[in-house]
Amino acid sequence: MANVILNCTINGEEKQVMIDDRESLADVLRNKFQLLSVKKGCEVGECGACTVLIDDEAFDSCIYLAVWAEGKKIRTTEGLMDEEGNISDIQKSFIDEGAVQCGFCTCGFVMSSIPVLEDDKKYKTEEIKKKLSGNFCRCTGYENILSAVEKVKNKDSESDI
Repeated sequence: MANVILNCTINGEEKQVMIDDRESLADVLRNKFQLLSVKKGCEVGECGACTVLIDDEAFDSCIYLAVWAEGKKIRTTEGLMDEEGNISDIQKSFIDEGAVQCGFCTCGFVMSSIPVLEDDKKYKTEEIKKKLSGNFCRCTGYENILSAVEKVKNKDSESDI
């Protein structure tokens, strides 16, 4: 065990914090930065509740050591809000499409959808399903979640025309 200093960018802000080199990124985000959208579900990388973006790629933060985040850019659901504190289009779409029940998995699904939404590629439904396949929901059917993502992706594609 060793304490090390972690330097990274979290939700657009440069951060420096002393961590135990055995800590998961999920633990550091929750315990040191109070970013409670990062949920600890299975703690073995199976459920996706802890999904965050690291350099714009979705990762299960429960199995990602915090020391690996040195110099990286991390985004959590809290980082999706605009300057006035308004929720993002994908968060609103989850509400509008009824893709939220207990809400435990929601932040992970939202973060897993961001690379799809920020990519210029047009995705087929099956491709979106594959991108979200690392996330598990115990309450909903997945159709409303898929509809929420497709709604925002299709809206974004139409605005590019």
